Amino acid sequence: MSAEQPGAGAASPLSSGTTTAVIGAGVMGETLISGLVRGGHDPSLLLVVEKRVDRAQVLADRYGVRVVDDLAAVAVADTVALVVKPQDMSEVLAEVRDHVVPGQLVVSLAAGITTAFVEARLQPGVAVVRVMPNTPALVDEGMAAISAGSHCDVEHLARAEAMLAVTGKVLRVPEKQQDAVTAISGSGPAYLFFVVEAMIEAGVHLGLPRSTATELVVQTVVGSATLLRETGEHPTVLREQVTSPGGTTAAAIRELEDHKVRAAFLTAMEAARNRSVALARDED
Repeated sequence: MSAEQPGAGAASPLSSGTTTAVIGAGVMGETLISGLVRGGHDPSLLLVVEKRVDRAQVLADRYGVRVVDDLAAVAVADTVALVVKPQDMSEVLAEVRDHVVPGQLVVSLAAGITTAFVEARLQPGVAVVRVMPNTPALVDEGMAAISAGSHCDVEHLARAEAMLAVTGKVLRVPEKQQDAVTAISGSGPAYLFFVVEAMIEAGVHLGLPRSTATELVVQTVVGSATLLRETGEHPTVLREQVTSPGGTTAAAIRELEDHKVRAAFLTAMEAARNRSVALARDED
């Protein structure tokens, strides 16, 4: 089931009087904070836990939110978003355990960390939702996949969807698919940036000024993605429309196939999936 908006009648983090706490204010944490403020969340009802004093001041000035360094403050929140590195999750959960109770919703955005892992380190009965976001959320074009823990109900999922929908699309998936999601959309922007880098370097190699090559490649990527989304055509169909028999594109595609680029992508994404699985094992 997919969703871009919360279900009808469901509570939303944007509802009046609802408090959201964000633990961790790195790139993804700030992306979530910024999206919530732009989406209509009252900054006075948005609590951020950040221990770096200089960073805390920047966030308070930029978004008008309350920033604290004590994890105990999350006790007042209806929703607690954990936006921390996987290797820091155990320590953070140990600190918040006594301050999060059943009735609150915990949303984990840490790669590879299962809902069972989080639930085992919180008080019994606390609802947990696992999320795999990605960095295009910075420009409100994110893709977030969410999975329910054992204590979640429809309202909890709708609340998580509403929180994440402010920065892009949201898709519900079974938790067993989250490692594959991590490999596809979580790490996916890096693969595309890698391809863009390679195309720009090729343009320079072929004699184009770097600025020209960059503009050509970036707009080609943006236009191609828009074409995919707006036409709904299968990518094979769109590729074949560009690939005339015996033409320039056919020559390029042949080289990519000869170098087994398709197989390399599959192998790379399997490696990302395996690493996501390993992160959970490392934490157990």
